[in-house]
Amino acid sequence: MNEYPTALGASSRDSITLLGQDLARDVMGSVGFGELAFWLAAQRRPSAGETRVFEAVLAALADHGFTPTAIVTRLTYLSAPDSVQGALAAGLLGGGSRFLGVTEDCGRFLHDVLTAQQTLPTDDAGWDDLALETVTAQRAAGRFVPGLGHHVHKDGDPRTPRLLEIAAEEGQVGPHLSLFAAIGRVHPQVLGRTLPLNGAGVCGAALADLGLPLELLRGFALLARTAGLIGQLAEELRHPVANDVFLSVDLNNRSVAPDPYVPAPLHPDDADGGRHG
Repeated sequence: MNEYPTALGASSRDSITLLGQDLARDVMGSVGFGELAFWLAAQRRPSAGETRVFEAVLAALADHGFTPTAIVTRLTYLSAPDSVQGALAAGLLGGGSRFLGVTEDCGRFLHDVLTAQQTLPTDDAGWDDLALETVTAQRAAGRFVPGLGHHVHKDGDPRTPRLLEIAAEEGQVGPHLSLFAAIGRVHPQVLGRTLPLNGAGVCGAALADLGLPLELLRGFALLARTAGLIGQLAEELRHPVANDVFLSVDLNNRSVAPDPYVPAPLHPDDADGGRHG
């Protein structure tokens, strides 16, 4: 008979174990949800300081107003009120490179820079040098630095200094946060303007410093946003706006002539679509 080993949940007739603990006796009422989420992903129980930083990240990412993820959740619920799971899933599926995905993108980017170094800096001056080198290389390659800039918080994302403060208080400032903070200090020298460090980006740096799997960073952002989307649905139940959003588009559409799609030539010399006489 095949066996499928797991260190997560397992059930017998009279008990449930989770992470080697008795779920009813040792976990329920004793372990907070944020701590448990960390524990499930890392398969080690976080310290109190790690839990505080992790839960601060979850709070930072839970909700950010009428973003596309929130709007699509409300509209899906309007269309299918019998499917709460569908409305939540619709919002989560919108977590990508423009919304929420920067958490993963920033964490991965910083990690790639750090793993390419033979030795890591030991003071702010060293981190500033590495950050200057990093931003300069990105600019020369015509690439953005993930997590640098925000479409709303042009003068500074209020989440960023607070999360850096919490991480410092708990002794959880590692190389990813150190490099990201240095990027915030030096990038004007390269770009000629000052951009804010995106709160979702600093969340990615903090999660990476906690030693959580880089492949799951977006998952933690989605975990946080699930709570926010439940809040969006709860508010939609009390003060619905989805129908107004729908009607504002439906009653204000304007009929125009078709705009046929013309595929690009397969080859620069095939301007006639490859039809040679």
